Amino acid sequence: MGIHQLHGGKGHGRLCPMTPTSPASPAREPRRVKARFMVPLALVLIFIMGVFAAAALWVEADIRDQDIAERTAAVEKLFVQKLDKDTNLMIATMRAMMTNQAIAQAFRKGDRQALARQGDPLFASLRDNHRITHLYFTGPDLINLYRFHSPDEFGDQIDRVTTLKAKERQEAVHGLELGALGTLTLRLVLPWREDGRLLGYIEIGEEIEHLISEIRESLSVDMLVLVDKKTVLPEQWRHGQALMQRAGNWDRFATQVALAQTIDPLPAALDEPTLEKLLAGRPSEIKERGRSLHLSAVSIEDVSQRQIGKLVAIRDITALKSTFNWSIVAVTAISLLSALGMLGVFYLALDRVERDYRRQHDLEHQLLRFNAEYGRILQLEKLSALGTMVGGIAHQLNNPLVGVVNLAQLAERGVDDPARTRELLREIRGAGEDCRAFVKRMLAFSKVSCFDSKATPMAALIEDTVLLFRQTENRHLPVEVKLPEEPVVLTVDPILIRHALFNLLVNAAQATSDNGAIVISLERENDPERGVPGWSLAVSDHGRGMSPEVMEKIFVPFYTTHSDGTGLGLPVVQHVALLHNGQVSVSSQSGHGTRIAMWLPNSLPESLPNSLPDTLPHSLSSPLPGS
Repeated sequence: MGIHQLHGGKGHGRLCPMTPTSPASPAREPRRVKARFMVPLALVLIFIMGVFAAAALWVEADIRDQDIAERTAAVEKLFVQKLDKDTNLMIATMRAMMTNQAIAQAFRKGDRQALARQGDPLFASLRDNHRITHLYFTGPDLINLYRFHSPDEFGDQIDRVTTLKAKERQEAVHGLELGALGTLTLRLVLPWREDGRLLGYIEIGEEIEHLISEIRESLSVDMLVLVDKKTVLPEQWRHGQALMQRAGNWDRFATQVALAQTIDPLPAALDEPTLEKLLAGRPSEIKERGRSLHLSAVSIEDVSQRQIGKLVAIRDITALKSTFNWSIVAVTAISLLSALGMLGVFYLALDRVERDYRRQHDLEHQLLRFNAEYGRILQLEKLSALGTMVGGIAHQLNNPLVGVVNLAQLAERGVDDPARTRELLREIRGAGEDCRAFVKRMLAFSKVSCFDSKATPMAALIEDTVLLFRQTENRHLPVEVKLPEEPVVLTVDPILIRHALFNLLVNAAQATSDNGAIVISLERENDPERGVPGWSLAVSDHGRGMSPEVMEKIFVPFYTTHSDGTGLGLPVVQHVALLHNGQVSVSSQSGHGTRIAMWLPNSLPESLPNSLPDTLPHSLSSPLPGS
């Protein structure tokens, strides 16, 4: 990693010594992502599941109630339809009977025996095949002539509503009518006219027990016929029950008595409060021997449109409720499993996020501690480098200054010998020249602090640098330059690049013990680390090469293997390369020479500043191992 990366930069711009960083603050405990998300998510899912279950419950209950309401409406509708159907059948039967001349003649004469002979077979057929229970022949004065269902009873006046209305209107009248014995009968009364003369009235009727049985078979609903006790006398009702061989219970309900039913016995849970709800027109639900029974009632009106009782539909909804309950359980279970599945998926996802978050948090905390430790070590290194630099400068200046002091003392003693004095002064002057040269090199080193980039032809820059080197190098070592055929123009600071190249040439000359040639090459090469296109400016020698121990220290300021070296040449080269967003690479083999290459990009980023502070470059303030 280069120094520019440690500073967080991109290898260009202002490079200055790092200030010590403060110790890393104690790391805060990372927030628990799962806890912050899972609880609200679970609450939302519970709410959604509750709403869904409630909606499903409401829909199921609505469907159930609708089904029950439709079944109750079907009971009422079917009851009316069967009444109409049986009424039409009775009308057809009476019309056919009126065409029988023998029956007509017997009725005209009031002959009871003839009516019995002609009508008994017909009544038996109607009773057996069509459930006809009543057949009357009544005179024009409403005095009963013959009862086929009860032949011994005759001569009484028939004053039922159906008969009275038929006499009043002189047309067929039909409807439900409650008999004196507590029987609820569908009656049809038809005036019998012959040649414009009224012979009397024929009445036919059927009790409704078979109707409720048919309804039960059609709709799978038990029926119960209730009659208001105000419309029937208890003695007559008990007499009727005895005649019909029935075991009714007058005292079961306070206001109603059961005339007919398809369920026996009646449910014990059908008590007085439940009956009150039914009488008020409200459906009810009861439990009976593990069964759920739904009860609803419709009013029964007689032929005079007087409400005389209730027709109660009793439906076993045990299977329906069981299906409904299982549906709710299934919906709830599916909702719960779906919610748990979603929570599981989110838990796993959030667990991964939390692990990544904790890993990132730990990494950031370690990085903070590393930065704090690095700042502390860097400060120590800077102080160490400063001490090394001061020691080097003091060492470089101390030797000649000691000589100056000693020579001055000798000159004082030999003041009487002008020749000796002049010789000593020459030595003093030489020592001063050495000090001035050292200070001059230090001033030249400080020029690295200035940076001014521009488009620079590299061929001309290399040629000028080689010319300067040949003028200053005493051995006149040959220099071979290898340039590409096309002209190369880079955006660099020509002064810094020339200074760095000159240092590489001087370093190569110091490493060359014979008259071997120094080779300068400029080749197109991409940055091996970043893949950025650029150029490699390299200087190769044929000297002794460097050992691995020496290569580790070549970029350490003031480190040198030559007695007359300053140890600043290669650090300056590295610093110049870093200023140009480049880098320096060294390859050397002991006994085979050394190659030092400075890689430079094609162009510098626009954000690179044109000047740097006049301070010691950071690349020189901390030792770096060789690349």
